[in-house]
Amino acid sequence: MLINGDAKCWLRSGYNSFLLYYCPPVALTRACFRNQIKNSILNALFISNLFFTVMGLVVLGMGLWGLITKESFAQERIGHIGTDPMLVFVFLGLTLCLLCLMGCVGSLRENSCLLRLFSGAVLILVAAQVLVAIAAYSLQDQIVPVLRSGMLTAMVRYQDDLDMRFITDEIQMNLQCCGADNYRDWEMNLYYNCSAPGVQACGVPASCCIDPLENGTVWNSQCGVGAQQLVEFSAQSVIYLGGCLGGIARWIEQNKQLIGIVGIALLGVQILTLIVTTRLLDNIQWSKAISSQRDVES
Repeated sequence: MLINGDAKCWLRSGYNSFLLYYCPPVALTRACFRNQIKNSILNALFISNLFFTVMGLVVLGMGLWGLITKESFAQERIGHIGTDPMLVFVFLGLTLCLLCLMGCVGSLRENSCLLRLFSGAVLILVAAQVLVAIAAYSLQDQIVPVLRSGMLTAMVRYQDDLDMRFITDEIQMNLQCCGADNYRDWEMNLYYNCSAPGVQACGVPASCCIDPLENGTVWNSQCGVGAQQLVEFSAQSVIYLGGCLGGIARWIEQNKQLIGIVGIALLGVQILTLIVTTRLLDNIQWSKAISSQRDVES
């Protein structure tokens, strides 16, 4: 194919937007240069979409794992699945995957409509994340009271709400903690209160136990029975004494640099994706204008 009578550019791939042109350096023309830029933009957009697709699949997997672990698809639970908090992860994962699919299809087919929808959605996501970060920084003094209130509410409803139980158990096992401030917070639970009848009285959930697995294989749901009656010296060999609020604060303090780096990197990639998409739209419009001009001249 001859461009401007002097620059020879040979088509080296099939039909799609990833058309690669070989242009001799000496005869590099503006048209060839624009095509090379467009191909680079397409590759960058494809890689960023692939990255966020993987993230979406991870979030989707977390949501499905939570639903399966809690047996939300069981016959007695299927009627309440609409209020399951794990559906938030499933929804976010699916939304992210569909958004990235829109970006990939739009770039591969050079579809301006899809690319505009994609860039608009990315812009909304970036704005939402910035607003959340500003709100979290402004209200940082209120975060701990809100977390304490939520944790205590989950502890009170531990036996009555399977979602609350699942979240509380995951927090206590992963952060190796028990209760909000300490293990005696479980006194406020109706079943773990020391004045309550039954075997659970004055106990704590098995997720508070240092070793909740009997013989390393079987879950021992009775390992926390009577733990509140023990003095701290004796209890520390059976359960975790520290509260989860302290565990969350320590985890954030230990990983705050990593959290900041990851947050800035993700935001930067999204902004870069928005810029790349805008550049691609400009290139598509330029290509269409050139094609129209050639049609008129011919």
